[in-house]
Amino acid sequence: MLFYEVKVSYQRQTGEDNPGNVKETYLVEGLTPSDVEKRLIDNIKPLIFGDFEMPSCSKKQFFEIIDSAEGDKWYKGRVELITIEDNGKESRKGVSVLVCATNVTTALKNLSDAMNGYDCEIVSVARTPILEVLRAVD
Repeated sequence: MLFYEVKVSYQRQTGEDNPGNVKETYLVEGLTPSDVEKRLIDNIKPLIFGDFEMPSCSKKQFFEIIDSAEGDKWYKGRVELITIEDNGKESRKGVSVLVCATNVTTALKNLSDAMNGYDCEIVSVARTPILEVLRAVD
């Protein structure tokens, strides 16, 4: 399956009597953008209080997605996988890994633990705006 990063804008009840506009980013698994839109709307329908827009839906490729029950934020790690070619030359391939954690230190640890079996170098870890990852089979 493919993953799409989807940015949405909608009205949501933010207090007792005042609806407010919110902008959120989700990572949604699906075959097509229309499949992704349906899955996302089904998931957040109880929160919507008015207009709904999906201004952006773009494919994202991740080498791995590391979830965590304790995590509440999503971090993107850049990792270089290292291989040695037949001619003895070192080859590096950059990949992205999405990691759920409570903070950047925990994200780095979770990423390091997950990549333990690979010959690789972690290049960076940065917080993403992703609020939630919605998989095809939730």
